[in-house]
Amino acid sequence: MPSDENSSQTVTIGSAPGVEVDVLTYGATLQRMSVTCGDGQRRDVLVGLAGENELRSSTAYFGSTVGRYANRIADGRLDIDGRPVQLTINDGVNHLHGGTDGFDSRHWTVVERSADSVELELISPDGDQGYPGEVRARARFSVTDDTVRLELTATTTATTVVNLTSHAYFDLDGHGIDDHVLQVFASSFSPVNPDGIPTGSIDDVAGSALDLREPGRVGNLARASHPQLSAARGIDHNFVVDGDGLRCAARLSSARSRTALEVWTDQPGLQVYTGNFLDGSDVSRRGTMLRQGDGIALEPQLFPDGPNHPNFPSAELNTGETYRSLIEWKFSVDHRG
Repeated sequence: MPSDENSSQTVTIGSAPGVEVDVLTYGATLQRMSVTCGDGQRRDVLVGLAGENELRSSTAYFGSTVGRYANRIADGRLDIDGRPVQLTINDGVNHLHGGTDGFDSRHWTVVERSADSVELELISPDGDQGYPGEVRARARFSVTDDTVRLELTATTTATTVVNLTSHAYFDLDGHGIDDHVLQVFASSFSPVNPDGIPTGSIDDVAGSALDLREPGRVGNLARASHPQLSAARGIDHNFVVDGDGLRCAARLSSARSRTALEVWTDQPGLQVYTGNFLDGSDVSRRGTMLRQGDGIALEPQLFPDGPNHPNFPSAELNTGETYRSLIEWKFSVDHRG
C-alpha cells in the first residue's frame, strides 16, 4: 500500500514457512526477504532501508534493480553503431548503475501480480541518461518454496546497450557478514584500475587472494593482502562465472543461522561487493547504522565497462531483440557449520 510519506507501493509475495518477499515499486526494489533459517527462526536476510525516502537519499542501491547499464562505464563514454555516446557521470569521472537518474530511482508500474509473483515495468525514453532508444524493461519477481526468482527483460526502439541486475545485499544471520562463508565458482576475474574500471584483461584467480573457489570466511577474504583488494577497500570485482546457461555462481552461508544461499544465474559475470563504502550514512530497517561488513552484494551481470572492451561479452541490444537475464536465490539448511 502507498504510504503518506511517499508514492511507492509495496507488494508482498510468497508466504511462510517458505520465503516471503516485499518488493517496492520504487526502483523495483527487494526490501524484505523473510526466510525460515536452518535453526528454525524466521529472519529477514536482506539488508534494506525503511522506504522510498531513505532509498532516495542513499547512494548504496540497497535491493534496487539497477540499469540501464549496471556497474561502471569509463568516463561515461561508449560507441554505438560507430557513433560516440556520452552518458551522465555520477561516480567520480565515471558512469555507475545507469547514471544520475538510473532505474533504481524510478517508479515502476505493476503490470501483473498474484500471491506468489509480481511483474513490474519501466519505460526509459530515448536519450535517457544519454542512452539511445526507448527501452521497455520488465522485472518479474516470483517465489516458489525456498527459491526467489527474478526474470529481467528489455526491448528497444534503437540500438543501445542494456545490462540489468539486482543490487540486493544479504546478511543471513543479522550479525554482519564477516563470519559468513563465501564460495564463488569462477576461475578468472577482470582486474580493475583504482577507479574500478576494468583494465581489459581476464586474469586467472589461481594462486591469488581472489581465488574464491574454495569456501572462505568473508572477513578474511575481503581483508587479504592483494593490490586489487587494497585499491577497492575489499572485494568489488567482476568474476567470470564458470560454465554456461543457468548455473550456481556463488554460495554464501552462515553457521550462526545454519542457512545457505546459492545464487544462480545465466549471466557471464558476478560482481562481488563486500559493502566497502558503507560508512554509517544509511540506517537499516532495523534502526542500525550500516557500515562495511554489514552486507554483501552478489550481482549477476554482463561485465563492467563491457561496451569499451571488444573481448568482453556484448551488451548491445537491437530492435526486434529481447534482452534477458535470470537470477535465482535458493535457500537451504547449511550443514557445514
